[in-house]
Amino acid sequence: MWDKLKKQIRVEWEMLNLLMNRHPALIEKCRTQAPSDVEIDALAAFLHGFYTGVENIFKRVSVAVDNDPPRGEAWHSSLLNRMACATQGRPAVISEDLRKSLKGYLDFRHMFRHAYTVELQWRRMAPLVFQAQSDFHRLETELRQFLSKIEAADGGAPLQGESSS
Repeated sequence: MWDKLKKQIRVEWEMLNLLMNRHPALIEKCRTQAPSDVEIDALAAFLHGFYTGVENIFKRVSVAVDNDPPRGEAWHSSLLNRMACATQGRPAVISEDLRKSLKGYLDFRHMFRHAYTVELQWRRMAPLVFQAQSDFHRLETELRQFLSKIEAADGGAPLQGESSS
């Protein structure tokens, strides 16, 4: 099970890594200059893609480790909350601090999916855009810790020497 889960996470992580490296110049530019409408749309799609990738990893853990695929009307929030909690079968996947940070991306993605792009507001998006790289690295660290813990508990060797970014 662990090899399959690690491969699935690696594929998702590679896609996230590509996404995170797609707009560094634009993000840097926006630190000193307000983005155009087209740039706001691009950065909104970036934020949407970022959280979608994160959620894909969480869904894989939920199915493979918890044997509990997300379901119900509020499954997106429930899944994020569950990943910050240990269960009988696994330690927490992410810290409560990272869960709180990722909640902002979940909320943004929900708004993005249900609003017109003309409703996007840079002042509300900017903190997420500027924090995404840091949260991406925090997620990588916490996922590595999680995988090492569950492999060690299962008698497997912890992750060593793998580089996903």
